[in-house]
Amino acid sequence: MCGIVGYIGEFNALMASMEGLQNLEYRGYDSAGVAFDKNNSIQIYKTKGRVRDLKLKLQETHASLSIGHTRWATHGEANDINAHPHSSRDGRFVLVHNGIIENYQRLKLMYVKEYPFISQTDTEVIVQLIEYFSKEMTVPESIRKTMSLLEGSYACLILDREHLDRIYFIKDKSPLLIGKSTLGMSFSSDITGLMDYANEYMILEDKSFGVVTAKEIELYDVIGLKLSLDFKPISIKKEDIDKHTYTHYMLKEIHEQPMMVRNLIDRYFIKDEVNISKRLLHQIRQSDKINFVACGSSMYASYYAKYYFEKLCGIPCEVFCASELVYSTPLITKRPFFIFFSQSGETADCIAVMKKCKKQGYPTLTITNTKESSMVHLSKYYLDLYAGKEIAVASTKAYTAMIVVSAILARAVHMSKTNIKNNLKAVSLAMEKVLENEEVYKGIAKEIKDSSDAFFIGRGMDYWTSLEAALKLKEIAYIHTEAFPSGELKHGPIALIHKDTPVLAIITQEGTNRITRSNLMETASRGAKTFVISTKDLASLDDDIILPNVAHYLSGLISALVVQLIAYYAALYKNNDIDKPKNLAKSVTVE
Repeated sequence: MCGIVGYIGEFNALMASMEGLQNLEYRGYDSAGVAFDKNNSIQIYKTKGRVRDLKLKLQETHASLSIGHTRWATHGEANDINAHPHSSRDGRFVLVHNGIIENYQRLKLMYVKEYPFISQTDTEVIVQLIEYFSKEMTVPESIRKTMSLLEGSYACLILDREHLDRIYFIKDKSPLLIGKSTLGMSFSSDITGLMDYANEYMILEDKSFGVVTAKEIELYDVIGLKLSLDFKPISIKKEDIDKHTYTHYMLKEIHEQPMMVRNLIDRYFIKDEVNISKRLLHQIRQSDKINFVACGSSMYASYYAKYYFEKLCGIPCEVFCASELVYSTPLITKRPFFIFFSQSGETADCIAVMKKCKKQGYPTLTITNTKESSMVHLSKYYLDLYAGKEIAVASTKAYTAMIVVSAILARAVHMSKTNIKNNLKAVSLAMEKVLENEEVYKGIAKEIKDSSDAFFIGRGMDYWTSLEAALKLKEIAYIHTEAFPSGELKHGPIALIHKDTPVLAIITQEGTNRITRSNLMETASRGAKTFVISTKDLASLDDDIILPNVAHYLSGLISALVVQLIAYYAALYKNNDIDKPKNLAKSVTVE
C-alpha cells in the first residue's frame, strides 16, 4: 500500500522520483505527488489519480533533491488536498508518509491545536509537530521528539527548506529502503523503486532516524545513538518488470508459471535430493505443531501446506489468518514452529504476529517472493519462492509457487522417497497444455461476466482452490463470488441460487468426484448455470474443462491456472483495470 521514493545527487532528482513512482505503481494507490527544490525553495505538485496525471501538471525542470509518494486513501478521501506531500504551517518542512498514526487526533489537541490543518489525513500532524518542536530545538532533535510521540506505523521522508542539501528520514513498521551509488542516494518502499539510480540497498530497522546528503548517510536510533550501515548489492533489473508482448502483467505472470515450476526444481534440488538448510529441517522435525500464518491468497496456499505436512510428516498443523492471530492468541504448544507466507514480505499483519513470536522466542520461517523484505529481515529462517517479480495486484504465480515450495519442504522434512521432482516436471508440462486452451476459458468468462453473484464449489483440495478462485473473480472482475465446500450448500448457501447463477465445480480428487457432482446437480435443479472443471481420469463427456492428469496432491496447481484465466478474461471483457484493481494494493503495509 502506498509508495515512497526520494533522491538526492547528481542526476535530475525530479526525474528520479517520477521514475521511482512509476516503478511502484503496482503497489496500488489513488493519488500521487512530488516535492523538489527550485530557486532555494520547495515546490509541491500533487493530484488525485495516476502518476501519468501528475506528469501532466509538471514542467520540465532540474532538481538536486526530491521526494515522491503514491497514496492509498485511509484517513480522508482520495483527492488533491489529501494527497502527499504535506507541508508544515510555515512551509519550512515538507513530508511524505506511509503508514497510519493511531494517536494523531490526541497529538493535535495536545501540541498543535492552534495550527491550521488543511487535509483530513493523519500524516499532516507529523509535519506540524516537527515544525512545532523545531522552534525550541535542532531539526534532528525535533524529528526524534516527534518520533517518540507517534503511535502506529510510519516511513517518512522530510525536506527542510532551510537545508536543501539533505533528506531526513524516519521509519517504524512501514517498509523503507535506502539505495546508494557513486552519484547519489535514493529511497523507496521496495527495491523496484531503487533499481534505476542505485546499485546497493539497505533495509532500515524500526525506530530508526537519519539524514542523507548526496554523498553521506548518518543513521541513528530514536534516542540518537549511531547505527552501523549494512548495504547489499541490488540484483533486480529493469527487464524483470517488463510486460514484454503481453497486454497485462497478470496475463504475463499466469503464463510464466510453467517456467517458474522448472526454476523451483532447479533451485531446490541437487540431482534428486532437496537442497534446504539441514538446521531448518531439524527444527521443523523437533516441533510438535506447525502454525501457518498468512493473508488472502497466501492463506489459501497455506491449506495445501497444512495437508502436506500432516499427511507426509505426521506433524499437526493449523492455518491462521494473520489479522486475527494478532489480537487473538491461540493455545500454543510446547515446541511450536511458525511458517509465514507472503508474496511481498511486507504484510503488516504477518509482521505484527512475527514480532510477537520473536518476543516469545518461537522459531519462524518466512516463505516469500521478496528477499529484500521486512519479513525476511525479521525471520529466523527464509525460503525464496523464486517466482520473479510479481507486478499485478492479484497474485498468480506467487500463489502457485507457495504450494510448490510447501510440497518440496514437506518432502525434505519427512526425508520421503516420493518422486516429487518428476511429479513437478509433469506439472510444468501440464501447465503448458492448460495455457493452450484459452478460447475455452474466454467462453466461460463471457457467460459469467455480467453476473451479480457466482459460486465455486469443491471438496478437500478442490475447496481450497475454490477459495482462491472466488478471490480472483472478486478482485479483478468485481463479481460477488463465494466459495463453499460442496457439502455445505444445503446448509444455507443454496438459498442464494436463482436462475442463471453461475456455479463452478472443481473436481480433481477421486474420492469426492461423485458427491461433488451430486451437489452441483442440486444447484442446477434450482436454475443455476453450472460448469465443471475436472481432470482427465475423472471427467464426464459434458464437462466444460478437462485438465491433464498429474499427481493428485499437485492437481491444485493445474486448476489454479484455469480459474486465474477465467477471472482475467471476465475482467478483460468488462474493461476493468486488471493489473491495478480498484481499492486494492499489492503490499498491504497497514493493519
